[in-house]
Amino acid sequence: MIINPLDNVEVDLKSGHKYALRDIKKGENIIKYGFPIGHATLDIKKGDHVHSHNLKTNLSGNLSYTYRPNKPDIPKVTSDRTFLGYQRENGDVGIRNDIWIVNTVGCVNKVAEELARKTGAKHFPHPFGCSQLGDDQSVTQKILSGMVHHPNAGGVLVLGLGCENNNIDEMKKVLGEINPNRVKFLNAQDFDDEISEGIRLINELKAYAAKTQRTPVSVSKLKVGLKCGGSDGLSGITANPLVGSFSDKLISMGGTTVLTEVPEMFGAETLLMERAENEAVFQKTVNLINEFKNYFTRHNQVIYENPSPGNKAGGITTLEEKSLGCVQKGGKSTVVDVLNFGDTLQKSGLNLLNGPGNDIVAITNLMAAGVHMILFTTGRGTPVGSAVPTVKISTNQTLFDKKSRWIDFNAAPLVDGVSMEDLTNSLLDFCFEVASGTLTKNEEHGYEEISIFKDGVTL
Repeated sequence: MIINPLDNVEVDLKSGHKYALRDIKKGENIIKYGFPIGHATLDIKKGDHVHSHNLKTNLSGNLSYTYRPNKPDIPKVTSDRTFLGYQRENGDVGIRNDIWIVNTVGCVNKVAEELARKTGAKHFPHPFGCSQLGDDQSVTQKILSGMVHHPNAGGVLVLGLGCENNNIDEMKKVLGEINPNRVKFLNAQDFDDEISEGIRLINELKAYAAKTQRTPVSVSKLKVGLKCGGSDGLSGITANPLVGSFSDKLISMGGTTVLTEVPEMFGAETLLMERAENEAVFQKTVNLINEFKNYFTRHNQVIYENPSPGNKAGGITTLEEKSLGCVQKGGKSTVVDVLNFGDTLQKSGLNLLNGPGNDIVAITNLMAAGVHMILFTTGRGTPVGSAVPTVKISTNQTLFDKKSRWIDFNAAPLVDGVSMEDLTNSLLDFCFEVASGTLTKNEEHGYEEISIFKDGVTL
């Protein structure tokens, strides 16, 4: 605790809010993380609270970018570390061996729920698939296809109704080649008793999945999604840099990470662009950023109307501040590829993925791209979880102590003197445990959801 020298009010520095270290003139840039996060709208005295009442973004409109490569030198290391995963017949690796029910349409959500309750399979309700056309339907199909092919599923029942636009025959065109022992189809309108038929098919899938057991798998096969939500002023100081350090370490061992939430790159995008592997990846990153800005302007929305109310309550003021904290989850590694909705990971290393900051949509996009698990940092707390294990990492001690049902790992020890290297190693160890079968809090409590971005931004 300190005493504000101006108004004699106690200030809790761990709250994540900002206080001026010196006098700041009106119009002067305010610096955090070594970069401007906006400018002062009033004269600010040393010790004053710096927030929405006296700080405003510097951002406006689309920008032009020039490729100025500044790729980091993160050495590759040879690692003999392994996790216990499931080797699939097509060469993929999974860290779970569950049976998934994937709906083609929301009309059979309750059928899927009943089947899941009676069989122990997992189901993921959604409202999509009916009366969708064109690109809107295509995005839905690509995301659901990513689920069907996901290696964390030992078996998949594709459940349709029969009259929907996104019917099973249409989904099969998108799915491509499948293993009929691993993927089965049920059109509910075709059977007098769709529940009995569904149970029969799921039991066949269980028998097939049971033939595959965990075996040691190289760390280089591990794919991890990077996400933040319910952020606060400590997100960019503790949890996000920790995840960035983890990302660099995993990539150095040949693994893969994926950074998404494109609007939360605005204001920090050049830090990613200068790390592009080559000019082609740079151009794809520019397109990723500008197309999402165009999405906002098409709907007559202010591009930089962010952070959220919860972010602001947690101490984040401008989008630059939020973005500079957000992109730290990507560490310092080279950006090797940029993916669109429904694209599957192809390259080891740091990838960027198209998508909004909406938490459930973002974790669904990451899952559909093929990540085995997601590291999800939060300062305010959220129970949301993906179809894949979702490791919640708290930015502060208060949240970790308060929400033991939600939080898996605590980044707060960084402010108490624990070294980044030591905590990174602890997080890596924990993720290996998860990859080898330890359940995350979202799995323990059944917090596993999907949602798909309608009217999305296509690249």
